[in-house]
Amino acid sequence: MAEASNAETFQDAFARIESAIAAGDTDLGGLGFWRLLRQVKADPVLADHWADQVGRIDRAAFEARVRLRFPVAFGNAALALGTLVGAAAVVLALRVANPALAGVALIAAGVIWSISLHDLAHWAAGRMVGIRFTHSFIGGPFPPRPGLKIDYASYLRASPVERAWMHASGALATKVAPFAALGFWWASDAPAWSAWVLVALGLVQVATDVAFSTRSSDWKKVRRERSVARAHLSRRI
Repeated sequence: MAEASNAETFQDAFARIESAIAAGDTDLGGLGFWRLLRQVKADPVLADHWADQVGRIDRAAFEARVRLRFPVAFGNAALALGTLVGAAAVVLALRVANPALAGVALIAAGVIWSISLHDLAHWAAGRMVGIRFTHSFIGGPFPPRPGLKIDYASYLRASPVERAWMHASGALATKVAPFAALGFWWASDAPAWSAWVLVALGLVQVATDVAFSTRSSDWKKVRRERSVARAHLSRRI
């Protein structure tokens, strides 16, 4: 698809993509949607103008592809419950007389919080800057994990810096979680090996981010939105 150069071309391109999705083609990359979106993002005026249609297209494609989706409130409640289970594991670690059980409980808390706090942090950071979300869902590469679908209309109307912060929040929450559980080790009778397991869990997650996330996940999106922010700044200079 040739790059859009004016409002009429954008209108035609978005209309073509929306029609293709309605006909069952949800390959947004193949349809040229993401290339078109990069052009829209480069100009805040265009981003605001086309936000609603972009959001409609993105949501339609998502709903056609993802079956295990739920209301955001339901997903947040499930993740909040998971966070409470992690907290209960910490309480168990502090009160149980069996050191090995205390160690296992602390490790369980670190793992549970790594999963449950990720999307909650995305949601909280996003709502603070006006980004809304349409669904909680189960998806992603193996193993399946919880996800949170962005409402792309509100996403485009947030600033690139705000969007970058929203993406970073979940990644940071996941990395902090094992070390948060480790902070209770000193007050428990848990053995040293449990502390080392939590440290290893945290470091492995950091290493995974360095190796993979900067190219395919949250940190890639952070870098992308920071690049958009720099482009916006250069337009004003």
